[in-house]
Amino acid sequence: MSVTAAAGFEAAGVAAGLKSTGAKDVALVVNRGRSHAAAAVFTSNRAKANPVLWSQQVVADGVVQAVVLNSGGANCFTGAFGFQTTHQTAELVAEKVGIGAGDVVVCSTGLIGVGDQSFRDKVLSGAAESATVLSSDGGLDAASAIMTTDTHPKQAVVEGSGWKVGGMAKGAGMLAPGLATMLVVLTTDADATPAQLDAALRAATHVTFDRLDSDGCMSTNDTVLLMASGESGVSPSADELEAAVTALCADLARQLQEDAEGASHDITIEVVNAMSEDEAVEVGRSLARSNLLMAAVFGNDPNWGRVLAAIGTTSAEFDPYDVDVSFNGVRLCAKGAPDRPVDEVDMTPRALHILLDLHAGPATATVLTNDLTHDYVHENSAYSS
Repeated sequence: MSVTAAAGFEAAGVAAGLKSTGAKDVALVVNRGRSHAAAAVFTSNRAKANPVLWSQQVVADGVVQAVVLNSGGANCFTGAFGFQTTHQTAELVAEKVGIGAGDVVVCSTGLIGVGDQSFRDKVLSGAAESATVLSSDGGLDAASAIMTTDTHPKQAVVEGSGWKVGGMAKGAGMLAPGLATMLVVLTTDADATPAQLDAALRAATHVTFDRLDSDGCMSTNDTVLLMASGESGVSPSADELEAAVTALCADLARQLQEDAEGASHDITIEVVNAMSEDEAVEVGRSLARSNLLMAAVFGNDPNWGRVLAAIGTTSAEFDPYDVDVSFNGVRLCAKGAPDRPVDEVDMTPRALHILLDLHAGPATATVLTNDLTHDYVHENSAYSS
């Protein structure tokens, strides 16, 4: 149940000293298969980390043979020295694995501004060591090595007819992406072209990672990479490939949501009867980014008035006085007016479903988020120390 579940892949995770705890902090995944087709999506933040700038060039030709990842430092806003560190890391992995540096994706996660000589030395040391312990059983070690504030590794596998797709992810904060979320590596032994992988990946991330909006903050390092080894010899249809990749991404996105920093509620915001899918997403995201609403949820208060106040700031077409709002199956607001007593809603379970009916059109969308807690504020105030 990992990035090595699909045939043709090896992985490793080692401790290089980047984490003060001594935990694993450098991971490597290598495609040993007959094919090296790949696709990736990256953060849409204009402030992109050095590994993203490097990896965008690597993926441009649709060929990737390895990805090396480190936690313990984002290598973002570290100047020319930081980009050289990324380049040297790719070159070292290429030398150790016997491939070209132009086929090595590099990913980093951690604090922005970390990327001095000590960081470089540890990343290079970890990359070299990981290349010596690659294994078809190394998926869990790799998933553990990319964790930062995550409380546990995140892995998943989806099986097709004679082929598989597996993956690992990290992320517990800054989950408000545009095209990706934090660091995700997906692998498949299906036989697919780079164009087919790109189409499936973009369709999958559009309805999964793109709609995970934990705290409204977008990372500088977000990367989702999909590599295909072709080792199964099976060429699934476009629909089959998209369905499997989407199911895998949905599983990992839920795992990211459930491990969000300090969260006490996992919130599913379902917007129905919007004029368009884009407008449904805009409305859902307005709720996910409402600090007032998220604080109310933390306090187990089904404050539907804050729902209406939030969606009124969007450009979506609807009549605010023709909107229904339900919390966990109890309709508290009908046509912009009180419906049922709020004390009929049990807010104590961790899972919360908010249903918003705009009565404006045929489209729907679902956005995942979390509440705003004391623990979230504490963790992010103390993180850099």
